[in-house]
Amino acid sequence: MLERTSTTERYARGVIAAVVAVAALVLAANAGPARASEDHRADQVGQVQQLQRD
Repeated sequence: MLERTSTTERYARGVIAAVVAVAALVLAANAGPARASEDHRADQVGQVQQLQRD
């Protein structure tokens, strides 16, 4: 038969799970898409402006 876990052990597991969840969220928030270089953005803006003028 399975033994019941102690209250302290349950709280410890809960705290560890919370710390792991927060760490995963922080890492996911910092793992954004790479930024494009400024040269490409300027070229794209120029192309859009030219298309709108035509």
